[in-house]
Amino acid sequence: MKLLILVLFVTAIHAKHEIYSGWKSFLVKPVSHDQLSKLTSKIAEFDLDFVSNVAVNREGIVLVKPQYQVDFLKFLSEENISNQIHSEDLKKQFEIDDQKIEARKLATRSVNGGRIPYDNYQTLDVIYEYIDKIAEDYPETVTLVSSSKSFEGRPLKYLKISKDKFASNKPVIFIDAGIHAREWISPPTVTYAIHKLVENVTEPDLLENFDWILFPVVNPDGYVYTFERERMWRKTRSTDQNVLSQVCPGVDGNRNFNFLWNTIGTSNNPCSDIYAGSKPFSEVESRTVGEIIDEHLDRMVLFITMHSYGSMILYPWGHNGTLSHNAFSLHTVGIGMADAINKLALPNFPNYVVGNGMLILNYAVAGAAEDYAHYRGIPLTYTFELPGLRSGFGGFHLDPIYIHQVCIETWESFVIGARRAGELYGKKNL
Repeated sequence: MKLLILVLFVTAIHAKHEIYSGWKSFLVKPVSHDQLSKLTSKIAEFDLDFVSNVAVNREGIVLVKPQYQVDFLKFLSEENISNQIHSEDLKKQFEIDDQKIEARKLATRSVNGGRIPYDNYQTLDVIYEYIDKIAEDYPETVTLVSSSKSFEGRPLKYLKISKDKFASNKPVIFIDAGIHAREWISPPTVTYAIHKLVENVTEPDLLENFDWILFPVVNPDGYVYTFERERMWRKTRSTDQNVLSQVCPGVDGNRNFNFLWNTIGTSNNPCSDIYAGSKPFSEVESRTVGEIIDEHLDRMVLFITMHSYGSMILYPWGHNGTLSHNAFSLHTVGIGMADAINKLALPNFPNYVVGNGMLILNYAVAGAAEDYAHYRGIPLTYTFELPGLRSGFGGFHLDPIYIHQVCIETWESFVIGARRAGELYGKKNL
């Protein structure tokens, strides 16, 4: 029976990743703003997919389809941009990575049943099972909200954590993850934050002084699809946005917010990974985040959206690189959060870089959550790009043995960010 299960597992993962046969991933490292600008200018021409963000003197990882590989390598050579192969064949690498995840499940099953949502890449049902149980076991502080459904009908579940059921005037901290379906490392950081606020409380002031909204998987349809069908799927799974949406479903949820929507860094092509949708908030997933902002705008002081990869903390304005009136606070709080992570990070993790999203990445984006939240009036808004995927690391995604470490160090940044937000803005509405 065990042999049959193993055969079925290997057969299933082989078929699931067939679409990526012949794809390669490259490590690239521009050493000047000119090189970075030229590299990002080729995204559309070569259909480049940066799965680990690149910056000056900061290597990134880019996926390249077979038909563009020769021309892409020629371009890198002409521009003298440092590069090396990260993976010769993504299909084979994904199959190896899947086996690592399965091995991690087997290794943790005897200890915790293999279903703790912050020590491995877990399926949606494991994550939902966890937050359902938390709400059931801690009704005095935790409220489960699932008033909206995704395009495919899955509940959009998030937790409100509060000592007084949000009845006071405490400042609100919001953290979400999983708006980009394939970024599997992001949900564990949010479920671990739930654990630290409810089950293993070591910073009681965070619940005494703040109310929390934690949304582990904003895009459940896409998330499920990455586990079952297409590992690199990024978007939602809606089919009602364009005449081609039946063939090319989905919208980039982080291009769908109502701030300078579809003006830069987006696409009108529904087959593009950065398709912005037919209108702002066309997607119920991004719209739900917007509604949470609306409901708690008078008290929300810190908004964080978790992504991967790159070891970066980015702040507005991402559409044009200008600095907001709140840039000093954004930068200093960001530095404080990054320092907290860097003190705990493993030696083979790069230090976090902090700055304006467009200036760090040299890539402008409109309609992103972090910019929208800041535009609405939340003083501190950030995109976190979690660590992973660098030279010396095998595989496409971070080995699951490192997930708990990432959760621990990221939690420390949340602690610093919340306390600094409270000091700076906690009494603004009292």
